[in-house]
Amino acid sequence: MTAKSTITLNEAEIRQLIADQQSAICAKDVDQIMSHYATEVIIFDVKPPFQIKGKGAFRQVWEECLPYFPDSFEIETRDLNITVSDNLAVAHWLSHFTAMEPHHPAMQTWMRITAVCQRNQGEWQILHQHISVPFNPQTSQAVFTLNP
Repeated sequence: MTAKSTITLNEAEIRQLIADQQSAICAKDVDQIMSHYATEVIIFDVKPPFQIKGKGAFRQVWEECLPYFPDSFEIETRDLNITVSDNLAVAHWLSHFTAMEPHHPAMQTWMRITAVCQRNQGEWQILHQHISVPFNPQTSQAVFTLNP
C-alpha cells in the first residue's frame, strides 16, 4: 500500500467515524455514540460544564441531554476537512441540526466542531472534541444564524 492510498483510506475511515457518530446521535443511541470515544477523551462542549474529562463523564452528559432532543431529526455537515497521518487525525467541520420543528432551539445555529482522533488497536477513536457556536464580542451573545 502506498502512502497516498494509506492517507486516502485513513481519511475515508475518519469520514465514516463522523458519519457513524452523527447517525448514533440521530438515533439517540448512547452506547453507539460512546463507542466512538477514547476512554481518556476530553470534550470542550457548547454547554456547561464546557470541559468534560473521560468517557464516563461524557456519557452522563449525553444521557442527560438526549431526552430534550425531538424524536426525529437529522444532522447536516458542511466544510468537512481532515488532516491525517498514520495514527493521528484532525477533522473540523460545521454542523447543524435539521428536520426539527422550525423554531426548536437546536435548529437556530451552526456549530463548529473539531475532533482529534487517534488509532487505538486498529480503530479510530475521538481523543478530543471541541464544539462551539459563534458569538458577538460586543454583546457576548451567541450568534444564531442559519447561514454559516
